[in-house]
Amino acid sequence: MLSEDAEEKILSIDIGGSRIKAILLDKDGEILKEYTRLDTPTPANPERVMWTIAELTKNFEGYTRVSVGFPGYVKKGIVFTAPNLGTEQWKGVDLGKRLTELLIHPVRIVNDADLQGLGIACGNGLEMVITLGTGFGTSLLIDGILLPHLELAHHPWSKHKEYDDYIGNRGYLDVGQEKWNKRLRKVIAVLKTVFNYDYLYISGGNAKKIDFALDDNITIATNLDGIRGGAKLWQKQHYNV
Repeated sequence: MLSEDAEEKILSIDIGGSRIKAILLDKDGEILKEYTRLDTPTPANPERVMWTIAELTKNFEGYTRVSVGFPGYVKKGIVFTAPNLGTEQWKGVDLGKRLTELLIHPVRIVNDADLQGLGIACGNGLEMVITLGTGFGTSLLIDGILLPHLELAHHPWSKHKEYDDYIGNRGYLDVGQEKWNKRLRKVIAVLKTVFNYDYLYISGGNAKKIDFALDDNITIATNLDGIRGGAKLWQKQHYNV
């Protein structure tokens, strides 16, 4: 459990396919040092990403815990997949250990959409968060507790496309805004039928490109809202963390 010490400070890091972002939070998720970011290196192998994190965080001081959102499947700090960084380079990497050694403080790591979910969801009922960025991310929470992460992005949407291809940024660039919005309507209809969520939140850079009316129980959130999930990651014990 997170200490009740008023001086508890959490460094929250979001490793994205395009950018790596960091922010300093208090134990309640309030911002103590403004959001900063650097481009994700190319190639995005572990060594270059670690160097970028070191550069990004060198001016952050006084933090006592570290929360990290990673674009892939992570369990107990070990990377299993990293589709937008390069799974072949990342599979089996003990990212938890490497970041603990780099940042000299306890580290918790979850999928980046799960970190967004913790920051955005209200903690009431079954809530789903989807992220529309480089890829398509999802998280599910029940009364504020993260459920097991599902890599829905890599579930087949059709014979030749996964959700990531269909509704991620590659899909947007391939078909343009009008057709992409039609695709998104179809995806939301499927999510509503399959998950029967009480509330759906949509985040990520492409969320601002939505041009159709959303149901009353669907809200657009921001990446800044999501990175605040770094504080909530230490408030409860979540699955696979």
